[in-house]
Amino acid sequence: MSWKDTEAQTQTMVTKTFELAGAFGPVPGIYREPTEASGRLVLLGHGGTANKEAEYIQLMARVLNERGIATVVIDAPGHGERLDSSIAPGPDTFEKMWHGGGGQKAALSDWRMTLDFIEAEYGPRATGWWGLSMGTMIGLPVSATDQRIQVAQLGLMGTWGPNGESLRELAPEMTCPIRFLVQWDDEIVPRDACLELFGLIGSRRKTLHANPGLHSQVPLFEMRESAAYLDKQLG
Repeated sequence: MSWKDTEAQTQTMVTKTFELAGAFGPVPGIYREPTEASGRLVLLGHGGTANKEAEYIQLMARVLNERGIATVVIDAPGHGERLDSSIAPGPDTFEKMWHGGGGQKAALSDWRMTLDFIEAEYGPRATGWWGLSMGTMIGLPVSATDQRIQVAQLGLMGTWGPNGESLRELAPEMTCPIRFLVQWDDEIVPRDACLELFGLIGSRRKTLHANPGLHSQVPLFEMRESAAYLDKQLG
């Protein structure tokens, strides 16, 4: 478990890369923090077939950085630098990537190890989760089972997909504040499944935000407002 010899710094943010020896193989990640010391941290979960350097993940890191919040993101199992190059493009590509990388079991192990590593380096901090689509497939189980997660931005996912049953079972165990996003015309994840998952979430402090548009057409203002929500809840 170590930092790589790559570090970048702007006037407002320091970016560092690392690689951890995970139970399911190497776990590469990126840690970003404001140049001013940060007392808060958000874990960023990218979507299916994307990776830790996705444009919207970098956007969220910058927006959270503007609010004095550090972020960390890793390549999900079977994604990014962990991609199995033998998987051919097709309608079942995502499921092959997910299961081939170890699925939910690997994701839970990876994120527990990542947060342990960051806390060992910088100390425990108020910590939240931000992740849509596959970022919710991973983020809901992480938030439900790790008491260090104090607030979560989730959405674009329902009781559907490779770990839909697990999401259904874990949702009632969630107690932290939740902001949940739905795209009303989502062509990938059925809207009813998203609404069902929101209804199953056990937290009494949860809000639903719905917008017209397809799965990938999340309005920019929702991204910024999700950062404001995490900022407020993390204090």
